[in-house]
Amino acid sequence: MSININLRTTSFLLIGFALISASSCSSDKKEETAVNKDTPIVVSVATPAGNNQQGISVSGQVEASQTANISTRIMGYITMLKVKVGDRVSKGQIIATISNQDILAKRAQTDAMITEAQAAVTSAQKDYDRFTILYKQQSATAKELDNATLQFHSAQSRLEAAKQMRNEVSASLGYTTLTAPFSGIITQKLADAGSMANPGMPIVTLEQTGTYQVSASVPENSINQIHVNTEAMVSIKSLDKTFKGSISQINPSSQYTGGQYIIKVSIPEEAKKGLYAGMYATVSITLKQSEANNPEYNKILVPVSSIEHKEQLTGLYTVGSNNTALLRWVRLGKTYGDQVEVLSGLEKTEQFVVAAEGKLYNGVPVKIK
Repeated sequence: MSININLRTTSFLLIGFALISASSCSSDKKEETAVNKDTPIVVSVATPAGNNQQGISVSGQVEASQTANISTRIMGYITMLKVKVGDRVSKGQIIATISNQDILAKRAQTDAMITEAQAAVTSAQKDYDRFTILYKQQSATAKELDNATLQFHSAQSRLEAAKQMRNEVSASLGYTTLTAPFSGIITQKLADAGSMANPGMPIVTLEQTGTYQVSASVPENSINQIHVNTEAMVSIKSLDKTFKGSISQINPSSQYTGGQYIIKVSIPEEAKKGLYAGMYATVSITLKQSEANNPEYNKILVPVSSIEHKEQLTGLYTVGSNNTALLRWVRLGKTYGDQVEVLSGLEKTEQFVVAAEGKLYNGVPVKIK
């Protein structure tokens, strides 16, 4: 009987010690959690972009400053095509040749005509010289001298016509050998050897390398706000690359571009590395202070990276009065490069979080860096 009582007492003591230990561990965890919860997260804050950063944003594409469609002015079969897409060619290098047997035959005919005309000129000149001497000796009449002079001049005209015909044939023969007008890279090959080449039909497209620019379309309600040499920020999303350029050209007409005015943005040399023609770009053009004060351009802009997306809602974190994170729901507008317009939910002078050194949520303590 006493043995059972001792065992029962021992069991109660062990259970008690276990409960005390569990209670102690639980309180330690709660204390640790409380300490972690009270540790503020370091954040960086900013205010929306000011007027001096306002502007317009348009879409464009990277293109070569100089592009040429290589074609011929005569009809004939392509006898040789020496290049393929991606080949680099130098100025004057032969790209393709067109069949020219018929033109060579015409050149031989003109050569024969020149020889015949030259012989006629030589004969007519002898007659002219002879009748000139006879006329001075009063052994020939003026009529005979006039006839000799006329025949001489006619022979000279026929010789000149034959020579010009040969120049025309030589020019046509030159169109059968297509050469590169400048150094560059072949970007398109539109025909193959053996195909029939027609006048004006492009055979290959040549682009000058290292001379890239951005071509963008500006709507008519914004074209008056920009000028040549105006600064522009160019963003290439596919390369995650942003650089500064300047407007080098503004097309004053939109007749053939659907109401859009084409502008050209020059690219600095150090930014051309890695670019390819055809890449899409976003061009953000900074406006003057007087233009930025216009309500149409007086927008609230924040970095796209600061926006939080939860289902169909968008928001960003602000810092509350008690130094805690507060998720503010906002309504967004257009995107301008790496910035987005806030239509409502944020004032111009309010600070918002742009970066945090931890996970943010509503109510978490924060510390401004």
